[in-house]
Amino acid sequence: MTGRMSLKAARVNAGYSQEDVAKQIGRGKQTLSNWENGKTKIDAEAFMELCRLYKTRPEDIFLP
Repeated sequence: MTGRMSLKAARVNAGYSQEDVAKQIGRGKQTLSNWENGKTKIDAEAFMELCRLYKTRPEDIFLP
C-alpha cells in the first residue's frame, strides 16, 4: 500500500464496520468513532492492534 491514510480509511479498506472492529478489539463502537474523529487519543497498544487487524503498517496511518 502506498501513501498515508486515516484510521477510518484503513478500517474501510480492510472491509470492517466500526461495530466489527469494536467487537474484535473489545472496545465500544463510540470509542472507535472517537479515535477516528480525533476526539480522543488512541493508546499505542490499541493502535498497533488496529494496524495488525487492518494489515497495514503504522507509518501508513495518520491520526487526526
